[in-house]
Amino acid sequence: MEKPPLTATVLETGDSAFAVSIDVSGHRIIGDEPVEAGGGNLGPAPMDLLTAALAECTAMTIRWVARQKNWPLQHVAVTVTHCKGGEGSSSPRQDMFEKHIKITAPDLTPEQQAKLVEAAAKCPIQRTLEGTPHILTVGAA
Repeated sequence: MEKPPLTATVLETGDSAFAVSIDVSGHRIIGDEPVEAGGGNLGPAPMDLLTAALAECTAMTIRWVARQKNWPLQHVAVTVTHCKGGEGSSSPRQDMFEKHIKITAPDLTPEQQAKLVEAAAKCPIQRTLEGTPHILTVGAA
């Protein structure tokens, strides 16, 4: 059975120039731009959410693999940094994401820990970012 499409609905709130209410999967999140970009800093900006999504997906993927293999993973922490350009980029406008993964699992072998880090590079958000998604924009009056 095919999974139904995921839908997110975003409506302006009027609480600042860019503030929006984001409804997705039964959750409501407030999004905004920082003050220096003309917003009210009432919530994360779009790139904040994308960067957080990559970190969240990475941590969840590591946990999922450890559970599938019944490996004793105590804790995982992921920090993702986003910038434009930088070391390793092909242009100053290229988006660069750097993931730092901390795995706490004293009973895992070095090989098992390496497998978890390898799996982290295969999280669905990273695969989407590395792929070529098609985005269809449809306007309505």
